[in-house]
Formats: sequence, C-alpha cells, structure tokens
Amino acid sequence: MLGTEPGSVAAMPCTAKTLMLTFAKQIKQLHICLVRRMAVGTCVEEREISMERRQFLAGAAALSVLGVSGRPALAQAGALEKTSVTLGVGGKPLLYYLPLTIAERKGFFKEEGLDVAINDFGGGAKSLQALVGGSVDVVTGAYEHTIRMQAKGQDIRALCELGRFPAIVIAVRKELADKVKTPADLAGLKIGVTAPGSSTALTVQYAMVKAGLKASDAPLIGIGGGASAVAAIKQGQVDALSHLDPVIAKLEADGDISVLIDTRTEEGTKALFGGSNPAAVLYAKKEFADANPNTSRALVKAFVKALDWLHKATPEEIADTVPAEYQLGDKGLYLKAVANSLPTYSLNGVLTMEGMQSVLNTLKVLDPEFAQAKIDLAATFDDRFIKG
Repeated sequence: MLGTEPGSVAAMPCTAKTLMLTFAKQIKQLHICLVRRMAVGTCVEEREISMERRQFLAGAAALSVLGVSGRPALAQAGALEKTSVTLGVGGKPLLYYLPLTIAERKGFFKEEGLDVAINDFGGGAKSLQALVGGSVDVVTGAYEHTIRMQAKGQDIRALCELGRFPAIVIAVRKELADKVKTPADLAGLKIGVTAPGSSTALTVQYAMVKAGLKASDAPLIGIGGGASAVAAIKQGQVDALSHLDPVIAKLEADGDISVLIDTRTEEGTKALFGGSNPAAVLYAKKEFADANPNTSRALVKAFVKALDWLHKATPEEIADTVPAEYQLGDKGLYLKAVANSLPTYSLNGVLTMEGMQSVLNTLKVLDPEFAQAKIDLAATFDDRFIKG
C-alpha cells in the first residue's frame, strides 16, 4: 500500500507527510466509489465519481510539486547549493572593483538569494592566495591570475568579466618629472603598487620590459589602496607608482604626480598592450563552479546587474551609493574619477578571445616560462553561467 513502508511517511517533512496521507485517503475513497458503482449500477451518480477524481488529481499535482522525497521543487531545479559565500578582493575601494561594491550596496547579491561576506586584502595577489588556501570561495581579481595558475597546474576560471580595460596609470612624483619621461627611465626607482604580484605590478613591469628594461630593474613596493597609497607618494616613500582611481585622480588633482601611461581609455590600453586587455573578473576554482553551478550562476547574475546599473547611472548616483570613505574626502574629485572610469567596465560580462590572448602575450613578454607553456585560453573562462 502507498506510504505503508517503514519510515516512508514518518521521515518526511510535515507538509509532505500530510499530503501523502491525504493522497492515500483519496485513492481509497475513489476505490470505494468505483466498487459501489459496480455493485449498484447507475445508483451512484457520475458527479460523485467526478468529484473524487478531481480530488485525486489535485493531490497528485501537489505531490509532484514537492517531489517523492518531500523536498521543495526548488531543490530539484535551481536551488542554490551555497547561500553563504566568502569573496576575496584586493583593494575594494578602488574603482577597479566598483562593480563589486555596486552589487553589494544595491542588494543584487541578496536579490539572487546570496549572503556574500567580502574579505578585503592588501592586493590582488593576496586574494588569490586566499582562494588557493581555501579561506575564500571566489575572488574578484585580475584575469591574468587564471592564466598564471593554469601554468602551475591549478584550474582557476573566470566566470564573468568586470573590466575590459586595466584602468591602471603609471606615474612619477612631480619632482622627478624632468628626469623620468618614459618607462625606460624607471630603472632603480622605488615603484609603488597595490601589492607585488598584482595587476598593477604586472602592468608597470610590462611597460618596463617593453621599453628595454628588465622586470627586476626597479623594486616594487606594496602600498595598498586608498589613503595609504596617496600617503606613500606625498611622503616620498616611493618615487613612482602603478595604481588606480580614485588614488590617481586624487594625486593628479593635488599636483603630486606626472602621468607616463594611462590605460583608463581604449587608446591608452592599445598603446601599451596593442589591443584590448581584460582587467578585473570574478574567478573561482573549477571544482567550486562544478559543485555549485546554481550559486555560481547567481553570483554572475548579480554582477551583470551591477554592470547594467553602472552603464545607466550617473557619476552622482554612483558616488551616493558607495561608502563615503571611498571618496578620499573629496566628492567632487571622486565624481571626476568615476566619470573617467565608466568606459572601462565590461559591457556584458563576456571575455573575448582577443582580450585573453593579449593578456597571455603580456605574460610571455614578462616571464620566459610562458613562452613555451601550453595554455588553453578557452579553459580560463567558464562561460556557461554568463550565457545560462
């Protein structure tokens, strides 16, 4: 009999148990009704059987929604495997990571059923280390990290593009502007970056190598993001820097730096890299994406919402959305920095093969190991979530 096996009903949630018992009762009533009809012929009205049949079908439909096990239908079609996710980032106040701040502040993560805890590290290299070490689930960081890790035998994949241009600026202290006019003049100078191994470090090293220097010809010093980076230039702790807005905008407005290279624009990006060069992405270990496809898709959807919002918003709306401390005490300056950065954000979250190849070419110039490395670029971008 239906539902009479040991534990088949008792082990179910209350709602499912009730429906199962009701369904069994309806089957029994329909059976009795049919027996009566056979016994007395037309004495039983057709409408009685019809009513019993409708009740039976209603019970069957209710059980199909819950499923045989009594679990909600959501668990069988699209339920999040993880609702609590830990995300690593290296310098969240930087406009490089503005899509993350927007997704958080506009509630796009919550709209997708996610509770995202954000761990802000001193630089992108440190957030990558956190992912490899298992202390975060996903990272918003530079796309080039996926290539570097594949070369080391670790399968880390971008899930969504956030920035289509690096938006990194290389500049020197104003006092050195007469002596340092090109990246070739950076040899021996102390260069501030968000963190060694980060995209800011990669960019200035590439510029140096392209100018005929070695990547090791100038020491790189981690100065973090925000106020600490501004202080590093103003206090003479570094001679030059490779950094991002709003730090660059603040130093420019105060007359503290002279710009050598600017990849906040498509023209500046092509001048340095020869083509498009994707910047920030959402990335994760392949094993995480495979084990949590619905959660990964929800994360991507939240970031796409943030990108869409950014492309429709005014600088004023953006400034009013981010924490006040991100503006470095000067809202007007922040508005200018935002306006400069808006063209750098991804249009649709999709990485192009041209852009991925450009990043690989950059790494080959910097690191001889990549010259012979067999890199499968298609395996650095998992597009099933952005397309699904």
